[in-house]
Amino acid sequence: MAGKLRKKTYQLRQTVVMIGMMGAGKTAVGRALAELIGVAFVDSDHEIERASHSTIAEIFERDGEAFFRARETEVIARLLNGIPSIVSTGGGAFLQAPNREVIANGGISVWLKADLDLLWERVRHKNTRPLLQTQDPKATLAEIYGARVPIYADAMIHVEAEEKLSIAEMAEKVAAALVKAGALIEEDDA
Repeated sequence: MAGKLRKKTYQLRQTVVMIGMMGAGKTAVGRALAELIGVAFVDSDHEIERASHSTIAEIFERDGEAFFRARETEVIARLLNGIPSIVSTGGGAFLQAPNREVIANGGISVWLKADLDLLWERVRHKNTRPLLQTQDPKATLAEIYGARVPIYADAMIHVEAEEKLSIAEMAEKVAAALVKAGALIEEDDA
């Protein structure tokens, strides 16, 4: 049949770890990317909560940040040793040197790079961001952004978030970047 659309299939070589600021779309885009390429999606914070039977906030309060960060590194390492998938991390995960090392050795880090105005637009009406529960949440976000961007820049792949793109279109943009980097093999089905 002339004009028949060909369906693409993908083969993921390594687990992809989505990193970036709160509001960048790590979870939404990661989930859509996993669906697009036909692999599992895992949220590392959810895995930590599931394993500990506690929320992240409860772990921080009860056991402290050092304990949480150690568990985070263990979970990320375990996820990287499994079948290649898409992993979304908390915004602070990539800031930790042990996590960057584990990710660099066993996966592909993808920074969803969103500018400050876009991030603010996405998070300003949400009360689920503990770091922004301050007198001036926009200034706090800007301070966090300024501190984290130089570290996020160490990611293997950078994908610019665009306000005009849908979640599915952003997933396609990330897939294209992964193909270009050789981390994702794209094949046309006949």
